[in-house]
Amino acid sequence: MVKAYKYDLLIIGGGISACVFASKYLEDNPRKKIALVEIGRGLGGRSSTRISRRFKGWEHNHGSPNLNIRNKSNNKLLKKYIDELLEKKFIRIDDSDIVQLSNESNFGTINCSEFTYGNNYLSSLSMSNLAKNIISTNNFKSQIDFYFETFILNLKFIDFEWELTSINGDKFNSKYIVCTSNLLLHKRSLEIINTNYIPIRNAIPENRDKNIDSLLMALEKQSFISRLTFLIYTKENYTYKDSYCKKNRYFYLNKFLEKKYKIERIIFQRQNNKLGVVVHSKSSEIIDSYSKENNKDLFKQKILKCFNDLFLGHDFINQLSGDENISIMQWRASQPVGEKIPLSLQLCKNYKIGFCGDWFEGEGFGRIEGAILSALILANKFKTIN
Repeated sequence: MVKAYKYDLLIIGGGISACVFASKYLEDNPRKKIALVEIGRGLGGRSSTRISRRFKGWEHNHGSPNLNIRNKSNNKLLKKYIDELLEKKFIRIDDSDIVQLSNESNFGTINCSEFTYGNNYLSSLSMSNLAKNIISTNNFKSQIDFYFETFILNLKFIDFEWELTSINGDKFNSKYIVCTSNLLLHKRSLEIINTNYIPIRNAIPENRDKNIDSLLMALEKQSFISRLTFLIYTKENYTYKDSYCKKNRYFYLNKFLEKKYKIERIIFQRQNNKLGVVVHSKSSEIIDSYSKENNKDLFKQKILKCFNDLFLGHDFINQLSGDENISIMQWRASQPVGEKIPLSLQLCKNYKIGFCGDWFEGEGFGRIEGAILSALILANKFKTIN
């Protein structure tokens, strides 16, 4: 049975940017009723936690394992917000070991990386819990209806209101919408949702609004990094060779080793008495091989072999046995690259639509910092229309 819902504001996407915007919007509009529509199973987006259904007791932060903030000292808005998260104990300083693997596979201190430059923070619990804590700030969560595993397929702007239709036919009517994902705006939607039109362009035809035209034109030049993430469920007795006891341990491969082993980074994550491992790869060879490989178990063995070859003979990383369970996450758009969208295009008052996410310009482009900052800026802009 098709259902219909009506809201003051609807947010598309459930990542960190959506959660920050929702919490800040409700601070200024505590009586508004809003909806959050997310295609995934829960909050967090690329900063979420995979709670395994098959392997009980395992939780892997499988996208962003922490918050890397470069620009806190130079941006008062961002600094104030990060300080709030610290004060509420939603996050804490991440003092985990960060290790660079050099050409000779020796360990050394890492000097600069897109993942490490600046200040690093850990969620006090999991990354998904961070998203939940943010959106629950000041007990406004009761003002939000959540629609998970819900995919918006079509948008219409009728009589100064939005009508959104999900893939199963449910209707959502809202005075305003905010897109934190750019899937419905980008040409990649043609392939991913198997349609012959870009949903936002179908709703707002060309030459109707200069800001929308400029935003879509810029987005045409933006592309995305694809990644495979391997979640390794180690055996009960697997541990480090040394006595390292902090929550995370990060290993980054330089370009030579990344090309050789097809691995970008490896993150060890301690959880209770277990030690999980998350392996990230953006190798096109690995991604293509995964899509073509009929024998997924054989493919997983290749990843375990790469891991063992990389750490062969090292002093504090043990080899894997080869019979570990592995889950694989495929990110078709894990990180935007290319054109950065100007922040001046975030809000279109004529069409009652706003945009935020890590795809906007700034030092945080492509990272959590950009997602948070763009949401804070957009929330301030929304004050001008209420």
